[in-house]
Amino acid sequence: MAKFLAELLGCTLSVKRHSPMFESRSQPHISLKQSTKQKTTPFTSLTNEKSLFDYKRESMPQTPPFAAMFDSSGYNRNLYQSREDSCEGLCYHDNNLLSGSLEALIQHLVPTIDYYPDRTYIFTFLLSSRLFVHPYELMAKVCRLCTEQQRLDEPAGDKSRLRKIAPKILQLLTEWTETFPYDFRDERMMRNLKDLAHRIASGDEQMYRKNVQQIIQSLIRKLASLSQYEEVLAKINASSTDRLTVLKTKPQAIQRDIITICSDPYMLAQQLTHIELERLNYIGPQEFVQAFVQKDPLDNDKSCYGDRKKTRNLEAYVEWFNRLSYLVATEICMPVKKKHRARMIEYFIDVARECFNIGNFNSLMAIISGMNMSPVSRLKKTWSKVKTAKFDILEHQMDPSSNFYNYRTALRGAAQRSLTAHSNREKIVIPFFSLLIKDIYFLNEGCANRLPNGHVNFEKFWELAKQVSEFMTWKQVECPFERDRKILQYLLTVPIFSEDALYLASYESEGPENHIEKDRWKTLRSTLLGRV
Repeated sequence: MAKFLAELLGCTLSVKRHSPMFESRSQPHISLKQSTKQKTTPFTSLTNEKSLFDYKRESMPQTPPFAAMFDSSGYNRNLYQSREDSCEGLCYHDNNLLSGSLEALIQHLVPTIDYYPDRTYIFTFLLSSRLFVHPYELMAKVCRLCTEQQRLDEPAGDKSRLRKIAPKILQLLTEWTETFPYDFRDERMMRNLKDLAHRIASGDEQMYRKNVQQIIQSLIRKLASLSQYEEVLAKINASSTDRLTVLKTKPQAIQRDIITICSDPYMLAQQLTHIELERLNYIGPQEFVQAFVQKDPLDNDKSCYGDRKKTRNLEAYVEWFNRLSYLVATEICMPVKKKHRARMIEYFIDVARECFNIGNFNSLMAIISGMNMSPVSRLKKTWSKVKTAKFDILEHQMDPSSNFYNYRTALRGAAQRSLTAHSNREKIVIPFFSLLIKDIYFLNEGCANRLPNGHVNFEKFWELAKQVSEFMTWKQVECPFERDRKILQYLLTVPIFSEDALYLASYESEGPENHIEKDRWKTLRSTLLGRV
């Protein structure tokens, strides 16, 4: 993970092919893995296996549109009218919670007969609390507080009191399981959940037992869907094959290119959007925090932080970005004839433009990244045959200068369109994921988690929650486009070139221009093809 952060923060995406200040890159610009080698996938049939796209989104984690709860400053102005500003251990300013001790914040999460925490606070605290305490430890403390304060463990408890507090506790459990379902993959979480639910449902109220069953059954469905998704990804990754290896052993296995599979750029952009939304939907909000978790200076448990970095779905999404970049470069470098390579470049330019119009900025940037990889950008004779006017416009929109000002402007426009949309087509906003992670990283690094007095810096976590909640809203959009299984299968499974194989294909298409390239070409021919 440390290497991922170094690569992510130390590099600038090269989107200006003709400008000397933007050097061409031989690799896509983001990686979550320790190895810089790009994993590829085999050209195999998935006919007898469940596809990534066979699962219904209704069974996946769904969360409310939290972004609407935050005003322009990131706070909910009417958040704590139920409790006095002088709550012990909590510090407010203008009715906004700014800081507090961890124990006071946990207490603030627990409902009482006359108080229920605002959903904005619930989301923000559950998101950020894992920087200080394990989710299962937090759940244990919440269960203990609920039991002690509300006397749920008394055999002959006050039924009227139970009727007042039980719906609020169940609502808290519902919000936790719906928004952060992956926390409950931990058996300790499930035990605490079932224990508290049993205490509530052990009375005579049939309604509570039914509600408890619904909470647990819904959670189990979501976790089962996640397991199926991860199994499919594992099968694809486990059988990865380099394209050059396939060409040498079974050249007949790869006889098509992307244009023969899908000649319509708009259709390909639609299928790319399917993949993006499908993978985005499985990223839990907690993964943004766990990606950057560090040791809490007030925590003496030195062994508890390794297992918090559960970011597998976030990593899978980054791997998809890298695969798409390599796929674009592979498709361009493969054709023998110059005119076919030029045609492929123009095709991907059109696909990128359609992605921009849809609001799929991540696929757009992956395509631009692939076309700016060194093995592609060095094909000067090929590029001379390409009409680059449309590509220049896209480069301008994704120009990294001024902290990606043009892109951020376009993203705000897409987000505004999404807020007023009348159809799922207009709701689509798929951000450039690498930049989103960078923004969250710098927010995390720029502000301390704790204040000098030991209080949790909750003002920081309001802003963090605001950024993550906006992403949570975007990732829930149902893709309105019809699925094309053949195109999806090609995008996900066709073998792609490694970096060395891309350079070799590039040199074979347009010969080396200097001694350095000639030496590298000879080395690659010797190591990859066994030729001198």
